[in-house]
Amino acid sequence: MERKKEDKVKKLKILAAGDIHGDTGLAEKLAERAEKEHCDLVILCGDLTMMEQSTDNLVGPFVKRNEKVLLIPGNHETVATADFLADLYGVKNLHGYSVKYHDVGLFGCGGANIGLHQLDEKEIYGLLKKGFDKVKYLEKRIMVTHVHPQDSKIEKFTKFFPGSSGVKKAIDTFKPDLLLCSHVHEAEGIEEKIGKTKVINVGKLGKIIEL
Repeated sequence: MERKKEDKVKKLKILAAGDIHGDTGLAEKLAERAEKEHCDLVILCGDLTMMEQSTDNLVGPFVKRNEKVLLIPGNHETVATADFLADLYGVKNLHGYSVKYHDVGLFGCGGANIGLHQLDEKEIYGLLKKGFDKVKYLEKRIMVTHVHPQDSKIEKFTKFFPGSSGVKKAIDTFKPDLLLCSHVHEAEGIEEKIGKTKVINVGKLGKIIEL
């Protein structure tokens, strides 16, 4: 009985990163870190490729080390490319979907409100709602996006990439414990609170998060 009690309170340890942009050396270093830190889960927050030039050796280093991987597309790759990578490596594309892991619900939406593979704000919110609805019964929930929310500190670090009103609406409505995003390179590592939600721009160097 005691053993089961301990298992229940075990924290979920995540390595989250984004904006790898085709850097296979960086993917290898992140995978090494995930292994060394005994992470339960790796979350890749989009822009894995550089304009879809190559998808080689970006997810493989994690899978090779038996890491569990969730990913979403950024604005540098299509949903189809993210699906291709997910199918190829047997991992999960969280775009419009959700998973439950260690009693934590994770849901996400990739892409961005600007750029080549643009989504409108209604679509961003709708995809997040679709995922959230399947995990809303869980006590802890993590939202994963590529783009940052409107009216966030992250928005102040860029003149070119507006924050997403769809993501902000999802924060206000669903109140996830955590939002993991990337997109704005200059805001890497920035953390803030919006309502009850902790927002982290995980960046290319990645963040270790325990929940």
